[in-house]
Amino acid sequence: MVQLTLPKNSKIKAGKVWPKPEGATHVREFRIYRWDPEDGRNPRLDTFFVDLDDCGPMVLDALLWIKNKIDPTLALRRSCREGICGSCAMNIDGMNTLACTKGMDEISGPIKVYPLPHMNVVKDLVPDLTHFYAQHKSIEPWLHTSSPTPETEWLQSHDDRQKLDGLYECILCACCSTSCPSYWWNGDRYLGPAILLQAYRWLIDSRDEATGERLDNLEDPFRLYRCHTIMNCTQTCPKGLNPAKAIAEIKKMLVERQI
Repeated sequence: MVQLTLPKNSKIKAGKVWPKPEGATHVREFRIYRWDPEDGRNPRLDTFFVDLDDCGPMVLDALLWIKNKIDPTLALRRSCREGICGSCAMNIDGMNTLACTKGMDEISGPIKVYPLPHMNVVKDLVPDLTHFYAQHKSIEPWLHTSSPTPETEWLQSHDDRQKLDGLYECILCACCSTSCPSYWWNGDRYLGPAILLQAYRWLIDSRDEATGERLDNLEDPFRLYRCHTIMNCTQTCPKGLNPAKAIAEIKKMLVERQI
């Protein structure tokens, strides 16, 4: 019989239950994933109680309240607090989203917070995005031109500019890629929905003159074709974008250039 052994530090254990804030009458329970690579212990779920009368309405408000008033060792990323930077992407109530735009009133019961799934964890709610950013760099996300540089700027018609709507708004939060089973199993070679959406954004930019080279770079059994249209990416995108459609359009472009 095959013996399967869980990796070291893989089992999540019950953690510390912090006391309710003294005198608070309106509280919300949070169960937060905690893991510190330096202490050698298993991950755990710590339980906190947030005083809603002393805290803003978003999940990020509560996490910062916990960090500032209960446990300063809690590690998380955050920056703009306006759903623009993507820093506070995490798994909240079972779905990848942004903590700064997720209201506590949208969740029933205890609020469970984990780091983005299937990524190495730096500490607590902080995922390691090194590989994700390297994949983004691999598609060369900047304008490629061979024509002489104009004296003022590269012009673009209104209609051509509209083709970028639904693409340029991507904030590289990684919510979509880390919700994709194909990326879970093949993330070392499959670019994933976030990066492929970015790739399509440059493919259809009328000012770019490297369409052929960009398509050559994507035409690979793993880099592009691991997408099986599961649609998790579109469902979870906090910006309401459709990476699955962008991937389908890239596949269509590859077919059309063979005709």
